[in-house]
Amino acid sequence: MAQGTVIDGGAVDELQTSFRGELVRPDDAGYDEHRKVWNGSIDRRPALIARCTGVADIRAAVRLARSQDLLVAVRGGGHSFPGLSVCDDGMLIDLGLMKGIRVDPEGRTARGQAGVLLGELDRETQEFGLAVPSGIVTHTGLAGLTLGGGIGWVMGKYGLTIDQLQSVDVVTANGELVRASEDQNADLFWGVRGGGGNFGIVTEFEFKLNPVGPYVMAGPVFWPMEDAPEVLRFYRDWIADCPDELMTIAVQRRAPALPIVPPDLVGKLVVAVVACYAGPVEDGERVVRPLKEFGSPVLDLCRPKPFLEHQRMFDPSFPRGWSYYIRSCDVASLDDDVIDIVVERGRRITSPVTSVALWQMGGAVGRIDDGATAFSGRQAGFTFNINGNSKTADGFDAERQWARDYWSALAPHHTSVYVNFLMEEGEERVRQAYGAGKYDRLKALKRKYDPTNFFTLNQNIKPG
Repeated sequence: MAQGTVIDGGAVDELQTSFRGELVRPDDAGYDEHRKVWNGSIDRRPALIARCTGVADIRAAVRLARSQDLLVAVRGGGHSFPGLSVCDDGMLIDLGLMKGIRVDPEGRTARGQAGVLLGELDRETQEFGLAVPSGIVTHTGLAGLTLGGGIGWVMGKYGLTIDQLQSVDVVTANGELVRASEDQNADLFWGVRGGGGNFGIVTEFEFKLNPVGPYVMAGPVFWPMEDAPEVLRFYRDWIADCPDELMTIAVQRRAPALPIVPPDLVGKLVVAVVACYAGPVEDGERVVRPLKEFGSPVLDLCRPKPFLEHQRMFDPSFPRGWSYYIRSCDVASLDDDVIDIVVERGRRITSPVTSVALWQMGGAVGRIDDGATAFSGRQAGFTFNINGNSKTADGFDAERQWARDYWSALAPHHTSVYVNFLMEEGEERVRQAYGAGKYDRLKALKRKYDPTNFFTLNQNIKPG
């Protein structure tokens, strides 16, 4: 769709007669609020926002977009780092009103619609001491996280989010509703487990549930940044033979201004290891004791707590409306050369909201056959999430450059990359995220389900 193109008002009026949700145009009240996404550096203005309440609304919106040859963005939680869940001109198909969740505690399954956020699903499943492996920020959308793979606090024990996915309902590019599982449309089911939103709009997810909590041994332990060389070498050796129940993230940042952080520590450069033990608390206390006793921590917040509380821990560090930029890569190991780079680059953090998260991979994630899903990178040792952030546009350019420089310094050690941590980096980076063999298979799948590339605003796999 050419910039500035106006959608046929008559077609929109006709859609309105049967649309149960809300159609929002640029002159309507609430338009500016509804077009916003989590990343405040993204400022785009769709020509029409279709706030869908169910499958019928989604199919109708897809048909209108096709008839008008519109660019389409699809939004679940709106947490896309590069802002792919909103567009200039075109149509935004907003699934945020679709919040249905159904938990079967006896069958240990859960169904969630495409507008559900991670915290909303956790609240329902934790009522029964169960959980779906998911991410670490509760206002992330379930849909986007799942379709890219889903890494989080209990993946060492239970694998990725997609590893517990049993079926999906999908509206395809031609407006058809199909179900995909191991037994139905198995090729599509393979593709949506890591292939993102390339093949259609997933309207509902069905997951297997796993016992977690309701209490876990979890939380961060902080040391001064000058202790980072020793802390990171200890950390590497400590987790080398850790049980699957233990998942950790090493963090570099300036200590945040939160009530739990002593005032004299706020703003100082720190390195932290955040742990979560997905098993009995008493076992977790034993396993994390060496971490808590290493060196001279300046703050220890690792303790028994509700799993729901731990899941919310990072929320204050990633609120809606700040400016976010990310660079990411996987590395095979945390060897001395990688640690030296991490230490040197971490000392250059200036923004109070910039951070690096180094995710421990392995465990159950790596034991699943790599060819079973479209997700790639199961054999990665660690995943880097390098965030160059600012609260406003002021200073954002400098933070982006810091993130790029950190990522470039790690270039000799790059292996794969997690597709959910990509910005708009081009086709070759998308190919790298999947590897050549899977990328070719995904292209063939795209030709089958979306031959015109109707769903293009994603980490796009072109059909041609």
